[in-house]
Amino acid sequence: MVRIVVEGEPVAQGRPKFSTRGCVMRAFDPPESRAYKEMVKLVARVQMGNKPMLEGPLSLSVKVFRSVPSSWSDSRRKMALARQILPTTKPDLENYCKGTTDALEGVVFKNDSQIVAHHWPFGKWYSNRPRIEIEVKEIEQ
Repeated sequence: MVRIVVEGEPVAQGRPKFSTRGCVMRAFDPPESRAYKEMVKLVARVQMGNKPMLEGPLSLSVKVFRSVPSSWSDSRRKMALARQILPTTKPDLENYCKGTTDALEGVVFKNDSQIVAHHWPFGKWYSNRPRIEIEVKEIEQ
């Protein structure tokens, strides 16, 4: 099992940007998404050390902890921190997953197609300490 914690406000995978050069169109990551992926990749490399990449089918857990909006009242903030209010606003959970699995490819596992399941806990919550926690487990066959 590999567990990675990336401190700071999580960044979801943004929509690709497109450019044309001559008659060739190419897509690329928005700068914010690209920078966050690089940070996740760096943290994963440190966590992995000299361990070999995970092989075979994998299960993934992604826990996203977002900051409570500063405009919220104290009572609403307390409810959010007690998980009575969950972040139902954009970006959606799948965009966080896409960005993190892209970053872990080639570091923790060879290809994100190895991820065949999700395991609990998996979701978005509010926290005074924004971060993303990623857990990847090999599935025994």
